[in-house]
Amino acid sequence: MSSGMEPLRERVSAAFADRTLLKDPAYAAAVREAVALLDAGRLRVAEKGPQGWSVNAWVKEAILLFFAISEMQVMEVGPFEFHDKVPLKKNLEAAGVRVVPPGTVRYGAFVERGAVVMPGYVNIGAYVGAGTMVDTWATVGSCAQVGTNVHLSGGVGLGGVLEPPSASPVIVEDGAFIGSRCIVVEGVVVEEEAVLGANVVLTASTQIIDVTGPEEQIYKGRVPARSVVIPGMREKRFPSGTYQVPCALIIGQRSASTDKKTSLNAALRDLAVPV
Repeated sequence: MSSGMEPLRERVSAAFADRTLLKDPAYAAAVREAVALLDAGRLRVAEKGPQGWSVNAWVKEAILLFFAISEMQVMEVGPFEFHDKVPLKKNLEAAGVRVVPPGTVRYGAFVERGAVVMPGYVNIGAYVGAGTMVDTWATVGSCAQVGTNVHLSGGVGLGGVLEPPSASPVIVEDGAFIGSRCIVVEGVVVEEEAVLGANVVLTASTQIIDVTGPEEQIYKGRVPARSVVIPGMREKRFPSGTYQVPCALIIGQRSASTDKKTSLNAALRDLAVPV
């Protein structure tokens, strides 16, 4: 976060700690400014630095306060009517973003030039990078961070998170491919160019097991870069017996080819990954 944002952060955090401050127009204006900066892509809920991803908790505080100070309103879009506190994103043509009806991008989300939103949903606080496809009925939940040239296939669900403000959002890094009906929640990070086959479900506690070597290697909360992942099951003993519980299996690696599309197609073909 730049030093120029510090006064804004201080006002937002002060108002979050004491909501009576929102009666002061200066504090309410700070909340609106923060959400406007989110909408313009000049502020992000989470940022990647040398030590990995970090969360700007005060930005999520601003979103929660924005709900508090916003009034319900009727919004009409052609034959559709909405009744909500948060308007839809505007000026899509100028932003160079394609949104196919009835795809929805909420104000306070940022979608970078060249991205495409099919009839899916991008919620407030989310970030979607250039060249990314949000396919039909895919959901980018509140504050989820999606990199450039990502493909979110039909029905993908990226979970949203607003509370607690310090909680990490779901993150999908550049060049990843998320197969049909995948679910990624609870702050899981899908690293660069990873491939998730159809129906993979990842939570913070899901075991992500690399089975490509002589001994398994288990990850939780992140999918290593360029991994190719499919749904799996493993036995777990409970007091009443032994049952199969879901996991995810890393069955190979996507090549570090400069031609990412060729690399992806090869990974899907060679490893017989359903998408």
